[in-house]
Amino acid sequence: MQVFTLYEGSYSVAADKKFIPFNPQTDNPKDRPGSLFIHVNPFLVKHGDKLLLLDTGLGYSNSKGELIIHENIRRAGFNPEDVDYVLMSHLHFDHSGGMVHQKDDGMELSFPDATYVIQRGEWEGAFTNTSSSYRTEIFDFLQRNAQLAYVDETGDFLPGVKHILTGGHTPYHQAWLLEDSEDKVFFGGDVLPEPEELIKKFIAKYDYDGRKSMELREEFGQMAVAEHWNCLFYHGKSRATGFVELGAEGQFKLV
Repeated sequence: MQVFTLYEGSYSVAADKKFIPFNPQTDNPKDRPGSLFIHVNPFLVKHGDKLLLLDTGLGYSNSKGELIIHENIRRAGFNPEDVDYVLMSHLHFDHSGGMVHQKDDGMELSFPDATYVIQRGEWEGAFTNTSSSYRTEIFDFLQRNAQLAYVDETGDFLPGVKHILTGGHTPYHQAWLLEDSEDKVFFGGDVLPEPEELIKKFIAKYDYDGRKSMELREEFGQMAVAEHWNCLFYHGKSRATGFVELGAEGQFKLV
């Protein structure tokens, strides 16, 4: 199994839910009070004869008007048209904006030949949720134009491709576990967005159920150690991927 990190950039986001590019080398965090600072890392996985995309980023374009995620897929040696399945953890804008390419004259599907795989409860809830984290105009366009596949609860979507209903970050957030004869790759979405969250035990205000997310991080960390998972961190700053071990004092550490 091959894993490629499709780094889309570093951003600050405040209460208005607008994602503003942020360069840690030149920009001062104090100029953006009340903001969170995040990296955005979708992932591309070559799994047997299938090409899988794990979340889609913000859908921002480069100076030439090309989607950054398309540019990164080409750098990895593939074409965007090669993507077979887009596996979504949830539908907040920083994970789902790249499902479409927004242009001055409208929208088009970013991956017209792919099937978008979404937890059914997350899809249904996104249309009625009043949070600005959800952009219903994107979902309306997908509903009319995209190949959609809905999954329920926890199960095997394809051989070696399991969706795990977690809740926590959103009521119907899901994680993905990919495996073949040699590797196990875990994508925790926003239940396990950064490696540091394995070490720090805290209840996050940005989660729907912060306590559940905290407990899930512990549970997934233990499983990652026992089963030698390669963990993918969507918002990882220090590192986007890594294996988990237990340190001398029983704390998780990334290797």
